[in-house]
Amino acid sequence: MTETLPPCPECSSTYTYQMDALLICPECAYEWVAGSSSDDAAEVLDSVGNALSDGDTVTVVKDLKLKGTSSVIKVGTKVRGIRLVDGDHDIDCKVPGIGPISLKSQFVKKVFG
Repeated sequence: MTETLPPCPECSSTYTYQMDALLICPECAYEWVAGSSSDDAAEVLDSVGNALSDGDTVTVVKDLKLKGTSSVIKVGTKVRGIRLVDGDHDIDCKVPGIGPISLKSQFVKKVFG
């Protein structure tokens, strides 16, 4: 292995290692794809790989049970005017019939048109 790996973009550690297509920093646990810029890492993708942005309309791709309640967000529910945020649940939105909630982008699909 004669090539040197780039330092971590988060903490500048030189101890990065490669696992399949990902580069991983053992000091801060940051993971990124080799050759991508930090702007690409901030991009939020839906369940089929479409890029999401603030104000998009999405549909829910599976029934989602809400913790602590008996409510369920049904598959096909259309959510308008999403807002992207940092964190595990990366979409803030208002679901019709439920109210304000945070969703994971892996459970929605962008609506075009």
